[in-house]
Amino acid sequence: MIQTKKPQFNLLFIIFLGLGFCLNLGDAIKVPFRVNDVLPVLPRQISWPVLNNLHNAVDLMPSFVGSITPQNNESIQWKGACFFENTARLEFTDSGDKGLGGGVLHLTTSSAHSWTCMDLYVFATPYRVTWDYYFASSEHTLKFESWEEAAELEYVKQHGISVFLMPSGMLGTFLSLVDVLPLFSDSAWGQHANLAFLEKHMGATFEKRPQPWQTIINPEDVHSGDFLAVSKIRGRWGGFETLEKWVTGAFAGHTAVCLKDEDGNLWVGESGHENEKGEEVIAIIPWDEWWKLALKDKSNPQIALLPLHPDVRAKFNTTAAWEFARSMSGKPYGYHNMIFSWIDTIGDNFPPPLDAHLVISVMSMWTRVQPAYAANMWNEALNKRLGTERKTVEWHTE
Repeated sequence: MIQTKKPQFNLLFIIFLGLGFCLNLGDAIKVPFRVNDVLPVLPRQISWPVLNNLHNAVDLMPSFVGSITPQNNESIQWKGACFFENTARLEFTDSGDKGLGGGVLHLTTSSAHSWTCMDLYVFATPYRVTWDYYFASSEHTLKFESWEEAAELEYVKQHGISVFLMPSGMLGTFLSLVDVLPLFSDSAWGQHANLAFLEKHMGATFEKRPQPWQTIINPEDVHSGDFLAVSKIRGRWGGFETLEKWVTGAFAGHTAVCLKDEDGNLWVGESGHENEKGEEVIAIIPWDEWWKLALKDKSNPQIALLPLHPDVRAKFNTTAAWEFARSMSGKPYGYHNMIFSWIDTIGDNFPPPLDAHLVISVMSMWTRVQPAYAANMWNEALNKRLGTERKTVEWHTE
């Protein structure tokens, strides 16, 4: 009779997996792999349920490592997700065809935690964003053939190149993109992705209504002060609102308030209404017009009409509400208050893994890519608080 050694093999396999799950048995041991490094090559029935629990949208957030400057040939050191010992330095070169020269970033990686991992990095200045990944312990180089303009050269001289680590590596970042990109699809698939994302990350569920899905609301049943909570769940704005809910903890992407005039006509007051010039402003529009726009909205908005409690309605000052609404009508959307509703202290404004370095780098790039939107978001806000007009900002990531 032949005896197998299957129990012993199973025990060894479990120990091997234990090493792969990062049991800390001393720095002298380098495991051949970690489980999350090799899950993609396992059968889909095994790998995907595990991968979906290991990674989510948070893993798309880069972690700031430091700024590499050429001053005094200084280098920075840090611990990566794969390689535990990393150093980097920057040197200028005479390359390029713009007469500005370029640069070479030297990045040395060592002490990998396994044989199958890799680190993914993003390198940024206010004038460019690039990325690279490293699989082997070695000295790597990233070439900047030419600086975009003289201003970038001066910026790098003073502030260096910002380095961000994708803490979940190539696989985690890819899986996070798989989790997020479908949110912006203008399709039934995108709608399902938004609903699934909100349930997974916020525990928020949408109860499916019986048909007809488009309710007929009688304006006579609506009163001044009644509240409209709107959630868009597909397309560009659906994806944006879903992520906005996730990072702020809100359960509605847009809100509006109902007002009745002296003749009993119903109006809706809201921010973000687009006027004839294409500007987003505060507006008071007739209910019928607002409702038609909502029904035609391709982002499939889910609208909840929340009436005031009778006791609160009795105290609601309709005259004062109309006076305030008319005083605000036509004014800008409110970008000047948007970022300062959550950036309100000297430090610790951002939920992990966000930090000031990442936010400033994104803002500086956004200013160059979409200057009009940047002017709305932070130039307008800072000008208002400084008592200035039409000033712009140079962002530094020190």
